[in-house]
Amino acid sequence: MSKLDDLLSVYQEEASKIDLKLDNDLLAKVTKGLGPSIYNADASKVSCSDQSELDRVKTSYLIGKLGLADGPELDAAIKEVCEKFGSSNRNKHRALFYYMLAKKFGKESIYN
Repeated sequence: MSKLDDLLSVYQEEASKIDLKLDNDLLAKVTKGLGPSIYNADASKVSCSDQSELDRVKTSYLIGKLGLADGPELDAAIKEVCEKFGSSNRNKHRALFYYMLAKKFGKESIYN
């Protein structure tokens, strides 16, 4: 198995812990889209307690990558994903986090 396959297995296991039904093809595309950052322990996770991190997710991913207009619904979606993972879960993998946001906003076509 490749390192990417290993990570996808980890993400699938984490998704099952939070009762998240996955489209494995989309997850693989989101993961590949993150590039080498997925192999860096710090960059591969999202810290929901760090407001600057959440602002980066909104600006770089939701507005920049997905092309969404800024508004309170973006902050609400990020908060919802944080809550889905749970505050005690330290494994808020960026690939899963972005996957959930892409699904929430119906932007799966970005990855086709």
